Amino acid sequence: MEDVTPEVVLEYPRAPSQAAWDAMDEEERAQVVASLPGEVTWNEMPMPEGDWHTGPRTYVWNVLRRYWAQQSRRAYVSSALPIYYPEEPRFAPDLLVVLDAEQRTRDKWVCSAEAHGLDWVMEVHAGGDRKTAAEANVQRYARLGIPEYFILDGRDCTLECYQLETPDARVYTRLEPQRGRYVSKVLGLEFQTEGERLQLWTSATPLLSYRERVLQLEAELQRREGLERRLKELEAELARLKKSQG
Repeated sequence: MEDVTPEVVLEYPRAPSQAAWDAMDEEERAQVVASLPGEVTWNEMPMPEGDWHTGPRTYVWNVLRRYWAQQSRRAYVSSALPIYYPEEPRFAPDLLVVLDAEQRTRDKWVCSAEAHGLDWVMEVHAGGDRKTAAEANVQRYARLGIPEYFILDGRDCTLECYQLETPDARVYTRLEPQRGRYVSKVLGLEFQTEGERLQLWTSATPLLSYRERVLQLEAELQRREGLERRLKELEAELARLKKSQG
């Protein structure tokens, strides 16, 4: 017998249209923002894909957070944050950057309330359902006006990078690497895949995660401590020689 059970279409919360938002007073806007959930359900997004997904995402998030914390220009860096564009289905990209925005704790980004959409997005996949979703987002993110969209294959460590050529463009142009690096004009950074590793650069300087910087400083400290011990040994030897000479 044919199954005639009607398909259940779930309606998830959406932000109001920009026109509706503009017509609201401050109290009404605050109520709208408070009513929008700070989470996205599994029905709205592909499932995680293990360490091939989590590892690269965490690494890039860490590097970008450390980099922007050292810059005079502000930037908000986040991961898996619910995003609400006016009248659009919400989504939660793996990584996002919004320039000139305060780096503070948020549980969602409501574009109308923040008066700004996303500037840069990266999705990470390992070849499964997340890959299909990431590729489908090429059209969606371009339509939303997100200036740059990077896709990282965490298993093979390969990149696909897209950019809107003008602020009014709504179709991405795929970027080609320059001397082996993909240049993000939005972030002012370069992305390079080296074997199984993704490296971010600013000009000729490789960017480090907090952990990498800690290890680097520990190694430098050990080197200096070794030099100091050697210096003391040489000073002691010199003193002995002078004493033996009378």
